[in-house]
Amino acid sequence: MTTGEAQVPQHKPLRFAVIGAGTMGRRHLQAIAAAPDCEAVAVADPVPAGKAAAEAQGLRRYVDFTAMLDETAPDGVIVATPNDLHVSSALACIERQMPVLVEKPIADTLDDALALADAAEAADVPVLVGHHRRHNPIVRQARDVVRSGTLGRLTAVSATWLARKPDDYFDVAWRRQLGGGPVLINLIHDIDSLRFIAGDIVAVQSMTSSACRGHAVEDTAAILLRFASGALATVTLSDAVMAPWSWELTSGERTSYTYPQTGQECYLIAGTAASLAVPSLRLWRHDGEGAGDWRSPLAERRLTADDADPIQAQIAHFADVVRGCAAPLVTARDAARTLEATLAVAEAAVTRREIVLSAPDEA
Repeated sequence: MTTGEAQVPQHKPLRFAVIGAGTMGRRHLQAIAAAPDCEAVAVADPVPAGKAAAEAQGLRRYVDFTAMLDETAPDGVIVATPNDLHVSSALACIERQMPVLVEKPIADTLDDALALADAAEAADVPVLVGHHRRHNPIVRQARDVVRSGTLGRLTAVSATWLARKPDDYFDVAWRRQLGGGPVLINLIHDIDSLRFIAGDIVAVQSMTSSACRGHAVEDTAAILLRFASGALATVTLSDAVMAPWSWELTSGERTSYTYPQTGQECYLIAGTAASLAVPSLRLWRHDGEGAGDWRSPLAERRLTADDADPIQAQIAHFADVVRGCAAPLVTARDAARTLEATLAVAEAAVTRREIVLSAPDEA
């Protein structure tokens, strides 16, 4: 190397282990394989699919995830198990001082989510929760626009998740039961994105219906959200309709499945000075002198966002978290607030009353 030539820091490759080799576990394995200075060392999953996933990557497969943690001593762990195993798996990692990325939802109950947050903070072990849309450049751009004041005072949000799941989706029994519907499976993504863009949610009202399919679980919901800023949001949700307005069908986000794109919007974010459509990032505002009103022409400007794979970006962020270069973008306590707001949708529908959420320092 010549005098004055800059040296490029070389990282020792981070060694990751994955608990759970279902759809998301395999997606994480792909992201790790594509990430610089990262490698997967083992997979833990007791079912035959877990063995196949490990063999496909040339990795050792464990039936017992605790044996995997103890024998391989990874630098970081990804938990992509069924939801009811998220907390126990993450706690085992925390006990071993291993940073962990836990898939969403962080837990089944708010108490369990807060217990996990308490354990992580007490042990000073970073926990990153896999609300991957926060890593999507479109969502980050929308947040930047709102936070910059470009929209003026944020006042109203209209959000939709409207699509039709295939009939054979419900051949799995738990998807027909309470807790297996679009509120906890799909809406939690949008709740987290809206919290990230617009700020904390402080109150929830809702109605749900199962009239379309007749299952025990809801197929449709209408929701009202109040943000700490005073802004209000309406969210319309159904997995039983032929419609083009959901994140999957509008955003072009890279997932384990390629959805047909509709070119439509799923969020309309309105402020006193301008409004923003998402995911197109079309910005609408009065283009002239003075404040403008509904008699004034509106001008449209399309903002841009980078094209990036949010799962890949999340793994890169987790690597920084493991190395101590970054704090988790979504902490366990932050994810607990998303879970609380989502669970409140179901509670409000049953109780037929407004649910006031806990203050930020309480959750």
